Amino acid sequence: PCRCGWYGHPSGRCTCSPQQVEQYMQRISGPLLDRIDMHIDVPSVEYEAMRRKEQPEPSSAIRERVNAAREVQKKRFAGTEVSCNAYMTPAMIGQYCQLDAAAQNVMERYFNMLNLSARSHDRILKVARTIADLAGSENIEAVHLAEAIQLRTSVRQ
Repeated sequence: PCRCGWYGHPSGRCTCSPQQVEQYMQRISGPLLDRIDMHIDVPSVEYEAMRRKEQPEPSSAIRERVNAAREVQKKRFAGTEVSCNAYMTPAMIGQYCQLDAAAQNVMERYFNMLNLSARSHDRILKVARTIADLAGSENIEAVHLAEAIQLRTSVRQ
């Protein structure tokens, strides 16, 4: 997020001025950022976290979940040129990304709060549809939408 790479780190190692950070962030245009589905801040890993002996979810379990979601999408888009949620047309978004009242309220609140564009709105819905597919949910729920919005949030906003 900055020239030195340490902006926002708890150690306070960043040597950039607020003006330098802003100038660095301006290097990526808004229209370009708008075309990126997920903006994720990845903090550095501390030594203690690397030394923990916790067992992460095995790749095989993740692969099964991803393959199941891909099968759902394959069936959803059978007979079309679309192969996955990322390539949905606006009409498909309207058909397959319906929101219940709770999810609609979440979307409206964040759409206005973050001054989202129409492109951002549609990209969030596509990611939310994928999150719902990964969770095995037929419908996009408020929790899926909130996660998609969180994945869209970046340091810049």
